[in-house]
Amino acid sequence: MSEKSVLLSAAPYHVLSYGTLLGTTFFHTFINGFVQIKTLPRPQFAAVQSKLFPIYFGIQSAAPLILAVTYPGGGPHGDAAGVTGLLETGNRLGFLVPIATMCASSLANLLILLPATTKCMAERYSQERKDGKKSYDPAPHSQEMLALNKKFGKLHGISSLLNLATFIMAIVYGVSLSGRIV
Repeated sequence: MSEKSVLLSAAPYHVLSYGTLLGTTFFHTFINGFVQIKTLPRPQFAAVQSKLFPIYFGIQSAAPLILAVTYPGGGPHGDAAGVTGLLETGNRLGFLVPIATMCASSLANLLILLPATTKCMAERYSQERKDGKKSYDPAPHSQEMLALNKKFGKLHGISSLLNLATFIMAIVYGVSLSGRIV
């Protein structure tokens, strides 16, 4: 296959989308946030994260859709490419389930948890002004702030678990995909 014809196939877009998804998820999950929280004052950290998360969850949501559309097919049984190939019985566990899980968890983060967390943060900022004390200052806190901190922690925890699910499923998908290379 010539270089020109490979560019007209789905293969490079599949590989690049997978690499973008895995690399972005790994970097943001295990490096970016930790460096920022150790480097930036909390208000600046929150400001940067609030700008990054919509982009990050957008990439995490779009990439699995691109993976589904550009699924290479082939395999030991010569399965179909694209979504049709993903739906074939032999591809469900190693390919369809990871792609569907990555898409669902990322969309949940983007469309449900991100807005809920943003709203909770705004409520905490409002409560900080009322209390004259930051949400992360040492105790004691008002009952309202305690409830908001608990709510934020819960939302953040669920979001983190969904993000981890995306990362694990990206690894599972990559291992399954690598079986097509050997």
